[in-house]
Amino acid sequence: MTFSVSYDFIKGDSPLLVSMPHSGLLLTSEVADTLMPEALALPDTDWHIPQLYDFLEAMGVSVVKANYSRYVIDLNRPEDNKPLYAGKTTGLFPHILFNEKSMFKPGTVADKMHQQACIEHIWRPYHQQLAAELVRIKQKFGYAILFDAHSIPAQVPMFFEGTLPDFNMGTNGGAACSPKLLQAAEQSMSETSYTQVSNGRFKGGYITRRHGQPSDHVHAFQLELSQATYMQDTVGYEVDNNKCKQLQPQLKALIEALVSCDLTN
Repeated sequence: MTFSVSYDFIKGDSPLLVSMPHSGLLLTSEVADTLMPEALALPDTDWHIPQLYDFLEAMGVSVVKANYSRYVIDLNRPEDNKPLYAGKTTGLFPHILFNEKSMFKPGTVADKMHQQACIEHIWRPYHQQLAAELVRIKQKFGYAILFDAHSIPAQVPMFFEGTLPDFNMGTNGGAACSPKLLQAAEQSMSETSYTQVSNGRFKGGYITRRHGQPSDHVHAFQLELSQATYMQDTVGYEVDNNKCKQLQPQLKALIEALVSCDLTN
């Protein structure tokens, strides 16, 4: 069993590290051979997140980007697969799509050896890189900020009723970062036309909860971005370039607000 490089890393020179755990598109052959045709299209991907944030390197921001699909292993779930949320959710090794259909062909049995290999070769390296970079950043600046970048369709009845706001900011109910950081993020959007909510349906997954330790000067912040803000309203998963041109300045303003927020006190 062989694996490709499980993540890409860019080392920056700021207090901020951006994590992109759900933008990967790679499948192992063991998973690809068992997926239903609908699942092979990877519909629940956080589509085009690296493209949306292509300004990060020029800003000196560190980035860790997953290469494997969440259908192989979900990097925003704990290694022991304990449930993070009440109600319906997906686990470390998802078996249903967001539309609640089965991902796998009938009669398929999970390969436990493959799952353990995915933990060792994909999950652990990603989290080790996050942890190591946060330690390095904190040693340099006295604190570190982790921004977990996600996106999701505007309507997913499995998870929430109605239509999701455009920007869904999560800090584990305030436990994952200084209030000052969330206030800076909210202020950066005070004059925008985009709708926003803080700690609503999406408060942050495992990455936010695990690494967000304000008492230890590590602050975590998740953004769940509605895909309606940047994708075409058609079948498929294509970017709407006009929407992107409007959205990216707001994303950059948000990142700038986090980077410039002094958390030394």
